[in-house]
Amino acid sequence: MKPLRILHAEAATGFAGQERYIFRLMGALRDRGHHVQAVCQPHAQMTRELRRAGFLVDTLEMDGSWNYLKGLPRLVRLLRQGAFDVVNTHSRRETLLVGAAARLAGVPLVVRTRHLAKPVGSLLAYTWVPRRVIAPSEFVRRHLIERGIAPDHVAVVPPAVDFPDPMPTPVLRSELGLDTQAIIVGSVGVLRAEKGHEQLIEAMLPLLRRDACVHLVIVGGGDAALTRLRAQVTSSGLAAQVHLLGARADVPALLPDFDVFALATHIEASGTVFVEAGAAGLPVVGTRVGGVPEMMREGESGLLVPLFNIPALTDALDRLISDPDLRQRMGRAGRRYCVEEGRFTREALGERTEGCYRRWLEELV
Repeated sequence: MKPLRILHAEAATGFAGQERYIFRLMGALRDRGHHVQAVCQPHAQMTRELRRAGFLVDTLEMDGSWNYLKGLPRLVRLLRQGAFDVVNTHSRRETLLVGAAARLAGVPLVVRTRHLAKPVGSLLAYTWVPRRVIAPSEFVRRHLIERGIAPDHVAVVPPAVDFPDPMPTPVLRSELGLDTQAIIVGSVGVLRAEKGHEQLIEAMLPLLRRDACVHLVIVGGGDAALTRLRAQVTSSGLAAQVHLLGARADVPALLPDFDVFALATHIEASGTVFVEAGAAGLPVVGTRVGGVPEMMREGESGLLVPLFNIPALTDALDRLISDPDLRQRMGRAGRRYCVEEGRFTREALGERTEGCYRRWLEELV
């Protein structure tokens, strides 16, 4: 089939989960033979990362009314000259700017990807500008349909993660001075209240007090939250068993030393970090919220508990801490679910997204 000309637009200036999703998707689509380029803000980290990877990136200030009025005609010219088949936006700002320009330029298909689990307000950036919507989980898709988007206008494309093969040499136990007898419950996620680190620490306290060989390791950046968590740990008297590492660039080298992965998150559109942990062969413990249940096989590769139910979270963690055979079985099941069955690979992300594009292009002819 004829390769597609695809433009992705992103207004965010950081490089967190949403931006990494776009980066992986653009690479996967390019690997499938399509022409893929982007529009980002000039000072965005996304711009630097994409250019470093060899992508053509046009830059445009996207904040404020003046930049909108100035940028719209420029984008219309760019999109007409590029003869794009698809424009894919990823948040409200660029949908109303780049998406609107794509409609004015006559681009056949404008797609919005919804990355968040929070309730949708206005449908302007989902039905008026884009023609179709991609969701990262059935949870998000159901919410969009409940808000009024036609079911056949929303498709699910699960996120992709990068699977190091082989896994890097573990560094955590040697760094913390822990031997193989130590049992490490690890958590990775930006330090925000809605990630549930305070609840995770609270649930771990009785297990830490019971057994000095049990340790909790929390990885993630966020200065204000880090200060708050340090105070919580200090007041518990268990600072020797709770390790707050802050932001780390070597997470794949930390995961192999975990025995259990846990995150008591309050809400997730998907929960990619559970896939990354499962891919590393770890049993996972999470909260039954958002798209998290879709990132594992409950009871086989991980355990889910109700949100804010601290005793249930403690019990789930205790099951895995106390049963090494169960940890191994669930870890193997997680590896199968996340890697061997091909759900969350970069190749699957590209294939499924291309399938949506081509199906919708045919529908809109």
